[in-house]
Amino acid sequence: MLVSSPCHIARMRRTCFALLSALVLIPAAHADDDTPTYAFGAGVQRMPGWPGSKHTRDQPVPYIDIELPGVGEISTTDGLTIDLIHGEYWHGGLYGNWLWGRTHNELGPQLGGKVASLSPRWQGGGYLEYAFDKKFSVGGHVAHDTNGAGAYAALYADWQLPDVWYIQHSLEFQVEGMNGAGMSRFFGVIPTEAQAIGTAPYQPGAGWHSANLEYDAFVPTSQHTGFAVAVSYARLYGNAADSPLVRDFGSRRQVTTTLAFVFHF
Repeated sequence: MLVSSPCHIARMRRTCFALLSALVLIPAAHADDDTPTYAFGAGVQRMPGWPGSKHTRDQPVPYIDIELPGVGEISTTDGLTIDLIHGEYWHGGLYGNWLWGRTHNELGPQLGGKVASLSPRWQGGGYLEYAFDKKFSVGGHVAHDTNGAGAYAALYADWQLPDVWYIQHSLEFQVEGMNGAGMSRFFGVIPTEAQAIGTAPYQPGAGWHSANLEYDAFVPTSQHTGFAVAVSYARLYGNAADSPLVRDFGSRRQVTTTLAFVFHF
């Protein structure tokens, strides 16, 4: 991805992303802090058919993660970050990611052709992060749709868990929000759509819309290869959960799982 959904806008850092979110631990945790790391692979992600959907779909995803200490990172799981602060504890700068939309087929027979499909979009903005140590950090980012009026934000906390054998794993908690334009784009229902699906029109305002807990793990199969696994559970609330799309046709519970085979060096 640079991929993310409104329920994982990456880790909205990353989270939706993300995403999205939303998704995989970088398999180089024990490398020297000043050494660039590179990871490439491919996998599949089972994700909600659309933001708020009760059905899932399988999405093939590439896996790319290039981390340049003191410069930034580009990742299909976390998006693009460019560190302009370069502090020992504080990091921050530019942020970018890719935001999933929804297609006619993904909306399914109940909503397809009745509710607007949404094209994927790029989003760009900034991030700020404080690392208490090498294992725990907190931060947030804000971003704006580069081809529309939607604005998105996230607050997150990351904790790298103690290794189990050679398995590296971590937990992340994040909350995500949107402005009114972003919320209306994904969860609003205009009068013609409401008539077509038999609900009342709905125009949500800005606010926080989801909370997400994600577990990431990397299971090595050799010195340079391994499987990256992620499980993300998000819960919609507020204006997103009150949308007729979610209340009558979808689910507040949003689960995303990812499995990828990765080569790193």
